[in-house]
Amino acid sequence: MSTGTIVITGGNSGIGYAAASALLRATDGPWHVVVASRDAGRTRAAVDELARVTRTGHAVTAMALDLASLASVRSFATDLAGRVRSGDVPPLHAVVCNAGVQAGTTRTETADGFESTFGVNHLGHFLLVRELLPVLVAPARVVVVSSDTHDPARKLGVPAPAWHDARALARGELGPAAASDKPFAAGQRRYSTSKLANVYFTYALARRLPAGVTANAFNPGLVPGTGLQREAAAPLRFASKHVLPHLKWLLRRVVTTDVHTAAESGGALAWLATAPELADTTGRYFDGRRAVRSSDESYDVARADALWEDSVALTSPA
Repeated sequence: MSTGTIVITGGNSGIGYAAASALLRATDGPWHVVVASRDAGRTRAAVDELARVTRTGHAVTAMALDLASLASVRSFATDLAGRVRSGDVPPLHAVVCNAGVQAGTTRTETADGFESTFGVNHLGHFLLVRELLPVLVAPARVVVVSSDTHDPARKLGVPAPAWHDARALARGELGPAAASDKPFAAGQRRYSTSKLANVYFTYALARRLPAGVTANAFNPGLVPGTGLQREAAAPLRFASKHVLPHLKWLLRRVVTTDVHTAAESGGALAWLATAPELADTTGRYFDGRRAVRSSDESYDVARADALWEDSVALTSPA
């Protein structure tokens, strides 16, 4: 593989950080990893730590990106595209759409007035990829981190997606299945619904990309201890960060999904972004390093195309 730039949203923590670490330690490449996150201080600290483990030839850069602000997404994409065109960074090899939020009991909105879960997990990444398409030329990849919570057949204890059209989801309005949800269940269902949107987006994108540019979705499994629960109630945040990481042996007995460390899932994510054997693989859903079938619902092409068109409208300048 020739040298290339790999953007990882949310690369300052969790599996995004682990993926960046795996890439910067790799013997292939060399890679220029851009850690794109909204918290400038934490991002700079993460990049400083990553620099200490970076093999000779690789490079790592911090860039500010707030997926809850369309203006920030456009500014980031303009800046990065300019760096690519000027040769300041190598050609863009991959965009890893990893950052995400999982709501607690309080409904919040992005800077543009969208419900935050849908706004960050889908619309922010949708706009980011579309803005970077002019510099995302073959051979290049887009990897979208979804979740098996999008698939009710997995029976994970998370409310199943309640699909609605994108404009309604952007207003925080879920489909009829969510009518009786209490606040916590509604927040969890918004998350699973946004992860279904991630799969729809991936498949729709794969159908629209030029030859040599691929798009695949990724399920990291259950990864205790990441920052995903940062909006949850204090007891759940504490358990997620300090208790569950030490109970992986128990979780593997009681849940129907794979339980991984951040390093395991981050390594799989890095592989998906760079493995030579995946150069022609597109429009697939990966559970770790295995291509598997996503939910039955996720193969609704008409729904995916409608999501695409509505997302274009929602993220277009007023």
